[in-house]
Amino acid sequence: MKDTTVYNVRVIERAMHILACFDDEHPERGISEIAQLAGLPASTVLRILVTLQQAGYVERGVGGEKFRLGPRLMEMGLGILRRLRVRREAKPFMVALERRFEETCDLSVFIGSELLCIDVMQSRHALRIATTPGYRSPLHCTASGKVFLAYLSPEQVASVVGAALQRYTEKTITAPERLAAQLAEIRACGYGIDDEEFRPGVRAVAAPIRDSDGTVVAVIGVPGPVERMGGERTQEIAAVLVEATSDISRRLNEPAEGHACSVA
Repeated sequence: MKDTTVYNVRVIERAMHILACFDDEHPERGISEIAQLAGLPASTVLRILVTLQQAGYVERGVGGEKFRLGPRLMEMGLGILRRLRVRREAKPFMVALERRFEETCDLSVFIGSELLCIDVMQSRHALRIATTPGYRSPLHCTASGKVFLAYLSPEQVASVVGAALQRYTEKTITAPERLAAQLAEIRACGYGIDDEEFRPGVRAVAAPIRDSDGTVVAVIGVPGPVERMGGERTQEIAAVLVEATSDISRRLNEPAEGHACSVA
C-alpha cells in the first residue's frame, strides 16, 4: 500500500497543529505558547497565524496579544452539524419531548473521549439546564456519556475513560467497578441516568440512537433540576425517551423521507 504521507503538505500540517492548540480550557493562546506546544519557531507560528487570520480561521483576542479560533471555523462546524441526518431525524422528536415535559432536550455524539452536544431544545422554564451546541462534557458522569460507554467493550471503556475517574460532585462515580455495574444496568434497561454526578442539583436521563448495525451513533438526553426530576417523573421521561430514540433509530436506517413524530 502506498505511503499516503508523500502527499502531505508541510505548511498545512503546521497550520493544523496550530489550530489544535486551542480548546475549551485554552480558548486564547499567545504566539510563544503556541510555538512551544506545536514545536515550531515563533516566527513561523506568527506567519501562519496571520495567514489564518486573513481567511477568518483565527482572530485576535481582546488587546491583540493572543489569538483564538475565528468565525470561519464556526461557520464550517455548524454547516457539518446541519448536514447530519441524525440531527434532522431527531429534531422533531426533541421538539415534542421538550413540549411534553418542558425540560431541556439535547442531542450528543461521541468524539474522542468526550461527549459533544450537536443540538439543543431549551426548556421554557426560567430555571432550566442550559447548554449549547459545541459544548463538551465527560462520559463517566453524564447520562448521555454513560449510555455511549455502556455499549463499548470493557477494554474500550478503559481506554476511553482511563484508570482515574475524575470527581465532579460528591455523587460522581470514581470506582471503575461501580461504573461497570452501572453500565450493565443501562444495557439491561435501555437508558442511563445521571443523579447529580456531573453538576450538583441536576438529574438527567438519556437513551441511545443506533445505526443499522446496532452501534450507538448519538444519544438524546433530558436534564432538569432535581426538584422537577423526581423518581416517578424520571421513569416517565425515560419510557417516552426510549420509545422516541427507538423510532429515530428505525427512521435513520430507512431511506430518507418525511415522517410523522410519534411523541404525544
